Amino acid sequence: MIHQLKRTQQLYCDTASAWIFFSSPNNLSRITPKDMGFIVVSDLPNETIYEGMIIDYIVSPLLRIPLKWQTKIVQVDHEKSFTDFQQKGPYKLWSHRHEFFSNEDGVLMIDTVNYELPFGVIGNLAHRLFIKEKLEDIFDFRYEVLQQLFNKQKNQI
Repeated sequence: MIHQLKRTQQLYCDTASAWIFFSSPNNLSRITPKDMGFIVVSDLPNETIYEGMIIDYIVSPLLRIPLKWQTKIVQVDHEKSFTDFQQKGPYKLWSHRHEFFSNEDGVLMIDTVNYELPFGVIGNLAHRLFIKEKLEDIFDFRYEVLQQLFNKQKNQI
C-alpha cells in the first residue's frame, strides 16, 4: 500500500535562500533528528543538486541498526521544485517532492512523500504500529529546525 506524507511550511526568506539551503544534500543531517544516525556518505561538492545526482547515506531508523540508503534526484526545476527517489534502501518505494512557492511573506514550502514499505501485510502492520509515527516525528523535528533557521526573527515580532 502506498502512503503519503504531506507537509507545508511558510519560510520568511526569499526563494533563492530557500533553494540554496534545500538543494544542498549536505544540509540534510541538520534537519534530521540525531537519533536517526543520518550521515551523508557521498563526497559531494558544494554545488546544488542536479537531475541524475546520486546521494548515498547511512541511516539508523530502528534499534540503531545502520542501513545504506541511496537516492537519485530525478527532477529539478531550479528554485521551484525537485524530487528525490530511493534507488536502494529500507522502503519499497520512496519519492520525495520538494516544492517552493514565492508569496508575499517569502516562500511556502511543500513536501510530499509517497512511500511504500516492503513485506506486504507485515510492512502495513509496521506502518500502523510505528513507521507512520516515526516519519511524522522526523518531519516535526524538521519543521522546528526550519522555524529556528528561517523564521526566528519573524516569530519574535
